[in-house]
Amino acid sequence: MTTIKSHAKHAWWKEAVVYQIYPASFLSTGSGSEPGWGDIRGITSRLDYLKHLGVDVVWLSPIYKSPQVDMGYDISDYKDIDSKFGTLEDVDELIGELKKRDMKLMMDLVVNHTSDQHEWFLDSRSSKDSDKRDWYIWQPPKYDADGNRKPPNNWGMILGEANSAWTWDEKTQEYYLALFTPEQPDLNWRNPKVREAVHDILSFWLERGASGFRMDVINLISKVAGYPDADIVDPDAPYQPGFKLFANGPHLHEYLCEINDKVLSKHDTITVGEMPFVDDFDEIMKVVGADRKELNMIFIFDLVDIDNIPGNFRMTLQEWQPTEIRNILTKYQRLMLDRDGWNSIFIENHDNPRSVSRYTDDSDQYRDLCVKLLALMQTTLSGTVYVYQGEELGMRNLRPEVPPEEYKDIESTNYWQKMNKLYPGNKEKTDLARHVLQRKARDHARTPVQWSGEQNAGFCHADVKPWMMVNTDYKTVNATAQRTFKEPDQLSALQYWKRALENRKQHKDVFVYGDFQLLDDSHPTVFAYKRASADEAFVTVLNFSGKEVEWALPEKAKVEKWVAGNYAAGAPEKATSEKVVLKPWEGILGKASVCA
Repeated sequence: MTTIKSHAKHAWWKEAVVYQIYPASFLSTGSGSEPGWGDIRGITSRLDYLKHLGVDVVWLSPIYKSPQVDMGYDISDYKDIDSKFGTLEDVDELIGELKKRDMKLMMDLVVNHTSDQHEWFLDSRSSKDSDKRDWYIWQPPKYDADGNRKPPNNWGMILGEANSAWTWDEKTQEYYLALFTPEQPDLNWRNPKVREAVHDILSFWLERGASGFRMDVINLISKVAGYPDADIVDPDAPYQPGFKLFANGPHLHEYLCEINDKVLSKHDTITVGEMPFVDDFDEIMKVVGADRKELNMIFIFDLVDIDNIPGNFRMTLQEWQPTEIRNILTKYQRLMLDRDGWNSIFIENHDNPRSVSRYTDDSDQYRDLCVKLLALMQTTLSGTVYVYQGEELGMRNLRPEVPPEEYKDIESTNYWQKMNKLYPGNKEKTDLARHVLQRKARDHARTPVQWSGEQNAGFCHADVKPWMMVNTDYKTVNATAQRTFKEPDQLSALQYWKRALENRKQHKDVFVYGDFQLLDDSHPTVFAYKRASADEAFVTVLNFSGKEVEWALPEKAKVEKWVAGNYAAGAPEKATSEKVVLKPWEGILGKASVCA
């Protein structure tokens, strides 16, 4: 008999369903200063929708005062709200309405960098003698053999890799580090005054009623001393990916422990760190290990990096196989069970394309089935579940015919400009660039939420132009249609998500805290696993292909009956022993014997 492992210590944030809202694209009531932008009152007006879905925590991408160079991730005042979204009083109202529904608010903490319009940076760049000069990372230039001025090293900018990560300041004759855009200078976390200021921001929002933080690129706050050159991985590019030198630096854990000790430990919080460029188990466990007192969990990016060329920038494409989904998720399910850590379960966010387009088939024929397949997978894995706005509706990528001019994101525009600059007049290269945009751009997650089949998808008033185009399928794919969907023996994507989340909470000892056992490590398209507690067990079987396949049930599965699937609202009629035939993109859930 197999020993059943479980996450012994229960916590509210482990069982929570977190719903990420990208405020500019959620819902516009016209209460903000910018017509066609989503606003805070729009969020408040949809809390009953979220509660009905099964959401416990609402995570807002940044709503702070910002010049909006990078859609709010360039913050000029952490204690005020950008007028595009509303006011501080609107946030207070949102927090109050959340509490009435026994829901919580998670804020987005962006403290690797600020806006160049933040008062700290304006002071820092005013003079080399400024009291805040050392709040940011300043370095003198280098010079080549001909006396030409060069940046301090060859790091490429993350959101514009054709450019240097260093920006020249003419007045003080030095470069400052800005890993994302020139308007987002990196803070110098070696300075204790910077860390104290960050602690003050955390306390401000917790005392106002927030219950936790998603911490943006938090593992970039410590860089390797001396800022050496990165390895050359793209000889054609003037600047190179420097993540081995600016991510997971030598003081990261010291800084995270200090945050916990001085602020977080005084509150009952949910924390999740965005940590790109990390796959070392020991490094991960230093952050999320139950005994570490750093963060509750992190976003591990192996799955959302599945189609990136390794060691390169994000706007790249490579072929991948369904077995990689199985291998990645199995690896981290077992890691957290075996070493007492905690997973975040997500496949969408504001920085990635739509999951139904990326991992499955978003055609009209299969999209609905694929949305449900991905929902079944996520709601039966161990970890805190994160649902991104519109994911529950099956929103998909913009169509290939949408021209590059419609893409608004700074990463997209920088990439398109880079490819045209590198390969002028080369149709093959520009066609490839258009394909990469359609597959990978962040814009796909940022199209307005499709609330109805009315003009502008009900996102904003009919006579107002949305800040970004609405996806072209909104008349048939929208929340109103899916909430009222009543086809016999079928559920809409939204209804399926609601039922899957209810099932997860009803059987939380299995799906949240239970053991994980992979049932097959060799099938080319099937991901099958068993989840078990001391009292009950379930088997999930997922066919990640558009073909009908046959899968042999192993003896250890011990399925007693199939109880749910993505092809019909009722229980699927399948064999419970020997072989199961799975239709294209089919997922099934079975009740199983605990004994293996």
